[in-house]
Amino acid sequence: MQPAKTITEVISRLDEIINFCIAKKSRLGYFACLYRKMTVAVQKGINDGLFADGARMEKLDVIFANRYIDAYYCQSQRTPTTSSWKAAFDAVAIPYTVIQHLLLGMNAHINLDLGVAAAETSRGIDIQLMKKDFDLINDIIGSLINIVQKDLEEICFPMKMLQYVDNKSKESVINFSITAARNTAWVNAVGLSTVLPNMYNPYIKTLDAKIAVVARNIINPNFSQGLILRTVRTFEPKDVGQVIKFLKD
Repeated sequence: MQPAKTITEVISRLDEIINFCIAKKSRLGYFACLYRKMTVAVQKGINDGLFADGARMEKLDVIFANRYIDAYYCQSQRTPTTSSWKAAFDAVAIPYTVIQHLLLGMNAHINLDLGVAAAETSRGIDIQLMKKDFDLINDIIGSLINIVQKDLEEICFPMKMLQYVDNKSKESVINFSITAARNTAWVNAVGLSTVLPNMYNPYIKTLDAKIAVVARNIINPNFSQGLILRTVRTFEPKDVGQVIKFLKD
């Protein structure tokens, strides 16, 4: 499949993935819904003149999205993809909580893909010139996490009583910080922008291996956290297709 060239094309590809996942009742659709919300929000930011360089931010967003779309189709065709995406895709066969599936996708896409996309977007320029716009994209991503958590509270009552991510609390059910992921993405982007060409792919592979470890932590929380997640899972709707439809709206 040819890579998407515009944000509008990206949204169309995401719609195709979501509709397929609804039909097949595939948990892959959970992250696709979240990512569609992110993409639409970034597109609105570009159209509203939020960014200093809207054209550059669309380029970044499209490169960013194509990494996910490529990974999705690689897994569907059983061809190799990154270790961090493989961990997320392998997990869909198991009924982890919706929030775990979402975080597995975010781990791969923010920790790894966002940094790579920023580095590729900044080729030929000083990457620091895009730091302000990069932070604005991250603000959009961060704001959507709260929206999605509220969505999950509607479909699963115990979510109302739990703290999950990015609240700087030791009581978070899953030890995954969105803020830390976004900061990591920038550090990775700066690092990639400075490595020699022959070290570029090995550098990404090293990052990928580290990020895959985070995925294992999301899947295997400690005993008390695991107990809470099993309770949440008991109350979550069992119809995957209906959950995807709810998250898409």
